[in-house]
Amino acid sequence: MPAPTNKLKQRFQAGDTTFGCWLCFAEAATTEVMGTAGFDWLVIDSEHSPNDLRSIRDQLIALQASPSPSVVRVPVGEPWIIKQMLDVGAQSILVPMVESGEQAELMVRACTYPPNGIRGVGATSTRSSRFSTIEDYMQTADDQIALILQVESRAGLAALDDILAVDGVDCVFIGPADLAADMGHPGNPGHPEVHRAIVETLGKIAAAGKVPGILSLSEEMAESYVAAGARFVAVAIDVITLAKAAQATAKRWIKQT
Repeated sequence: MPAPTNKLKQRFQAGDTTFGCWLCFAEAATTEVMGTAGFDWLVIDSEHSPNDLRSIRDQLIALQASPSPSVVRVPVGEPWIIKQMLDVGAQSILVPMVESGEQAELMVRACTYPPNGIRGVGATSTRSSRFSTIEDYMQTADDQIALILQVESRAGLAALDDILAVDGVDCVFIGPADLAADMGHPGNPGHPEVHRAIVETLGKIAAAGKVPGILSLSEEMAESYVAAGARFVAVAIDVITLAKAAQATAKRWIKQT
């Protein structure tokens, strides 16, 4: 039996444009609810959310029956962290703050078993192999891993050609908030200078045969990014979605004094 098919990677390869949501509550219950919402994919975030290995494992379990494929964003691009996320069942990995071709190559190797990579060999006791019930897991797992690298700084943009030249990278995702701050426009990812840089970068990613990705909570900005070639587009964050819905309901029913 081979490793499970990565449905998100399938959609990458098909050329589909997909829309997803960031998960930041770090709770299996809310993640299970978000898994019923109908998004094309869901990102379990451990860079800016209070997630750890156990909470991520529990959320992967909560999403097992969901039609929305899961992605895990690791807090930092370290091979040992990626190894643990893969072992608990992640098949799509998002790495923040990638700023060189060498770093991109290391991330590919971290997602790949020897002799081509450095992923630790210990799948027999892990959730990824369904605890040894997927007999051909090690022989087939590499082909089902999707690797998404985040470019979100001026250094990352300067190294973009080197990053795009690395085989095994499926998607390059622009982090607009960090990029805007690094370009001198903190809190303003819609600044014309930032927007021009993003649109240009999306085009370069697409031209290199990688999937261009981005996050925007502004419908207008998201549409402009799709027009520029973005195909992996985050349009919501669970915490913000709840907060805004709650505020709108309260405003509707609570009299302001």
